[in-house]
Amino acid sequence: MNNLAMISNGQVVVSSRQIAENFEKRHDSILRDIDNLLESLPKIVDTLFIPTTYIHEQNKQTYREYLMTRDGFSLLVMGFTGQKALEWKLKYIDAFNRMEKMLVNQAPSYQIADPIERAKAWIQEQEEKKALEGSIEALKPKALFADSVATSKTCILIGDLAKLIQQNGHQIGQNRLFEALRKNGYLIRVKGYSYNMPTQKSMEQGLFEIKETVISHSDGHTTISKTPKVTGKGQIYFVNKFLKGEIA
Repeated sequence: MNNLAMISNGQVVVSSRQIAENFEKRHDSILRDIDNLLESLPKIVDTLFIPTTYIHEQNKQTYREYLMTRDGFSLLVMGFTGQKALEWKLKYIDAFNRMEKMLVNQAPSYQIADPIERAKAWIQEQEEKKALEGSIEALKPKALFADSVATSKTCILIGDLAKLIQQNGHQIGQNRLFEALRKNGYLIRVKGYSYNMPTQKSMEQGLFEIKETVISHSDGHTTISKTPKVTGKGQIYFVNKFLKGEIA
């Protein structure tokens, strides 16, 4: 259980037992969370969590566990918060990357005397490599989406968006996030009444909503406070943009 990731049936997976140990959670709680995901999400999730068993070293009894792919891991740990949880997320992402690269680059040694047959085997290997590389690339956007989907139904403040982006592996604070959103045309950068409000373009994209609050003052007059909030669509959009390096 020392290695974070392993290769099983041609794909990179991690163990629910190790997730429980490293994220300091009970294994039965991890199993329950996975069971709930399998019940509530589409059948495609069945391919992300592979049920298996293990034999306990001490009592020699057989117990349940799951092996999970990168997407399964992302779905499971999206709600794990805290600095230590973030550090383990990054370690697992690195482990997936290294193991997937090794899986793509590993080349069997063909002990084939016939040069024609050896050439055919080499061609087949290269075709399989290309297909696997394409599969790994196709999985990456899904993993980014999965890390954001948990909060997609609730509008949040921009400061909370910064925390969400950090939880998904990109280090950025609230002030830097405001600056990046202004720089890239999502928030108004001209000082004045509309400063830091969403631009017309980002509102049309459905990335923001504006919450208006009526404030009653002691002298009887009222004012309206406007606060930009990031929609569920905006949360997914911005997390993916930052993780893919499309916004600095």
